[in-house]
Amino acid sequence: MKNLIVTKLLIMKIMENILESSSTHKLEFNGKGKDFFGVMIVNWLLTIITLGLYHPWAKARKLQFLYGATSLKGDPFSFHGTGKEMFKGFIKAILIFFVLFSVIALFSFLKFPTVGLLLFYLFFLAIIPLAIHGSYRYRMSRTSWRGIRFGYRGEKKEFSINFYKWIFFTIITFGIYGSWMSMNLRKYLLGNVRFGNVEFDYDGDGGDYLLLNLKGYFLSIFTLGIYLFWWQKDLFEYYINNLSLNKDGKEIALNSTVTGGGFFKLGVTNLLIIIFTLGLGYAWVVTRTLEFIFNNIELEGNIDFDSIHQTEENFKDATGEDISDFLNLDFVM
Repeated sequence: MKNLIVTKLLIMKIMENILESSSTHKLEFNGKGKDFFGVMIVNWLLTIITLGLYHPWAKARKLQFLYGATSLKGDPFSFHGTGKEMFKGFIKAILIFFVLFSVIALFSFLKFPTVGLLLFYLFFLAIIPLAIHGSYRYRMSRTSWRGIRFGYRGEKKEFSINFYKWIFFTIITFGIYGSWMSMNLRKYLLGNVRFGNVEFDYDGDGGDYLLLNLKGYFLSIFTLGIYLFWWQKDLFEYYINNLSLNKDGKEIALNSTVTGGGFFKLGVTNLLIIIFTLGLGYAWVVTRTLEFIFNNIELEGNIDFDSIHQTEENFKDATGEDISDFLNLDFVM
């Protein structure tokens, strides 16, 4: 009788391990260059005709296309942001920059250009963390998969204080601390991203990142730039391999499968497309690049995607998104 109970317990444990065993999933990007080209042509024409006022709607259409072409387990992502939301943020961003340049012009007129320049730099330092925070909060809340929204739970004040602290350390170390700042930014931003009741985590280290960049820099010089593609591969791998998803003690790790040769082929081919199409092939460059990136990311772990439920709220203020657009901070996303 005792042996029978032990056997049953062993069978139950084996079945539990099977159910919780690790599974591998791949991100996919299926957008076609010709379809994206159609989106871009319409966006360009309407932006020109409206003297730039259509830009928010153009950006919304572009993101809706790119998100919708990206899928996990056969289900596409969705971007729910609208041109109307972004237009409101667009107008606010224009007003903010109008006031800034008016102040600079005033001090220049009063023969105090140095004061105006100082205010200009102080403004940028003040607005960058607000733009990053606002952009993450808006973009994440307007993104979903299987109807479950992403979210960002970072605190504006906390992030701003940390940002200025990291900037200060970077300045007094003549840029050396920049590697730690970059990793701290990723840790804070990604660590506050949620997908339903799933938490994101980033484990990159500033010291490792610094060594990785030093290696890439010197090898690129010694190889007359050829190693740049392998440097890009190492950076991409480091970003992805240190990212994970966590839920109730279970984890999904992200893994990169890119190669330096793959980046080399992608870069050279994209360059040739741009040159021989006089820039009209940009849509194909974008879709080819995203296909290469997403198709080389694997998710491996034991989180059951069917158990994820909604926890995040909508956030419709796109001011931070538009300010980051003005400051060309899309790299942060």
